Amino acid sequence: MIKQEVHGNLTGLRDAVIAALGELYAYEVEEGAFLPRELMQTLAKFSAQMNREIAVYITRDGEVVEVCVGTDRDVELRDYRLRRNAQRLSCVRCVHTHPNGDGRLSDVDLSALRAFRYDAMVAIGCQGGEPTFVQAAFLGEKQSILMDEPCRWYRLPERDWLTQVEESDRVVGWDEEASKPHERERAVLMGIESEESLRELARLADTAGAEVVAAYLQKRDKPDNALFIGRGRAEELCRQCQALEADVCILDEELTGIQVRNLEDMLRVKVIDRTTLILDIFAQRATSAEGKLQVELAQLQYQSTRLIGQGLVLSRLAGGIGTRGPGESKLEMNRRRIRERMTELRRRLDAVEKQRELRRKSREKNEVPVVALVGYTNAGKSTLLNAMTGAEVYAQDQLFATLDAVSRRVETAEHTAYLLTDTVGFIRKLPHALVSAFRSTLEEAVLADVLVIVSDGASGEMLQQHKTVEDVLRDLGATEQPRIEVINKVDLGTVAPAIPGAVMVSAQTGEGLEALRHAIAAQLQKTYSPVTFFLPFSQYGALAQIRPLGRVVQERHTDTGTELTIVLSQADRERLVSKYGQGIIKG
Repeated sequence: MIKQEVHGNLTGLRDAVIAALGELYAYEVEEGAFLPRELMQTLAKFSAQMNREIAVYITRDGEVVEVCVGTDRDVELRDYRLRRNAQRLSCVRCVHTHPNGDGRLSDVDLSALRAFRYDAMVAIGCQGGEPTFVQAAFLGEKQSILMDEPCRWYRLPERDWLTQVEESDRVVGWDEEASKPHERERAVLMGIESEESLRELARLADTAGAEVVAAYLQKRDKPDNALFIGRGRAEELCRQCQALEADVCILDEELTGIQVRNLEDMLRVKVIDRTTLILDIFAQRATSAEGKLQVELAQLQYQSTRLIGQGLVLSRLAGGIGTRGPGESKLEMNRRRIRERMTELRRRLDAVEKQRELRRKSREKNEVPVVALVGYTNAGKSTLLNAMTGAEVYAQDQLFATLDAVSRRVETAEHTAYLLTDTVGFIRKLPHALVSAFRSTLEEAVLADVLVIVSDGASGEMLQQHKTVEDVLRDLGATEQPRIEVINKVDLGTVAPAIPGAVMVSAQTGEGLEALRHAIAAQLQKTYSPVTFFLPFSQYGALAQIRPLGRVVQERHTDTGTELTIVLSQADRERLVSKYGQGIIKG
């Protein structure tokens, strides 16, 4: 039996008014009637008295099964189905008032019609306690909306509308294509910073697999502590999400656990923030064992600070004397499990990092310099690595297409070998959890001998992105290395370098790559260069000291001694000259 209570926003209403509203449950719509005039007048009277929207739900048998009160702008439209088959019509029509006198259905109304599959959605405009205009909408094939223009409340085409309900019931729910859920989650974006940041968020959402259906910007000096965007804007966003049939709302900042919970309660859709979105992309992109460990650690670090209980209900439960009782709450057990898993992940990552450190020391011992490609995500670093080395690293027009540092051995025209390393891309508001978890990968940039900063010449925000890269490098402590500025994607329209001294290249077409190779070689020669030593037989023992310091290019024995050409660092060259004299260098 249905419990006959008035639901919704009852704040400030007298008990007598609520009781009078409750009497609507006793109202019965006669067979052959769609919406009686008497009921419309009663609803208009209540709506004017309270200055709030009122919704009633009427079955095909004419029974009122739900009465709901809203605000002056909207009323919560409920999912009230009398059929188990969610793809068929619900057998209930929703009738609600608009206190502003406008009898037209809103986008939110039409969205609710599709979502809840009402027999009909009806809006009654009310003014001065009297109904004005009425509009009804129905579902057609493939979830199309069928509706006429608003009509006078006393001239309703009731017979036509009842016939349309029968026709809708015949076609709705049998179309398999229309009943399928969206292939991609429909996302609404909300930001408080800038349009540029929102556009980037849209690209992140697309990369994560969501379909962006709308983006809104509210200029605020600082986020609201409870709802991030303020109650009024959140209520408006709720209506927008409902009208657009959104599955998720993505906020362009990092939210607290309280803000996420409050927003989800108000918006009635899933809410995620920018950090969660980036972590989700990283989770999709991680392919190596190390990358997967790093992403999981970052996710757990982020989640651990956002576990929310329900006040004292989820605090440690104590009973009797002291703290004896049932034991840990669910919240505390979750926290403990996360801490244990994070400890295990850090242990495994430390083992991986030790292996990385051994490889790094081996490179240093062999005096192989490292040139790191760094830059904003999707600037074309992986494509540039492939073009310069012939590698086949995964490269797509996506944000964070690759996460793992990849190195390839290259030689300059002067036979100086070096490792060209592709690193994970940077982004504004790079989550701290990611910086912490990916510290070993990001160290490739910190410990590199030369940094090649790749900028996206096809982006209108290139200079802002370049500044973000500079800020991240500064935070990582990568400020001392020599740098080569590169503007990529010149084939897409960039004409003049916006960064002084930048090498203009196109990794896609190969334009400018030779100039970049020369720039890298010139920079390495300042530190590493080939040196030819001539050692007479009297100094033959020095060969054993010189050979391990670098890469031997040529060794030739003559009647008077040995001629050795080797790539050395400037520091080793000066040390050898100091020990054996300038005479050991040929020429």
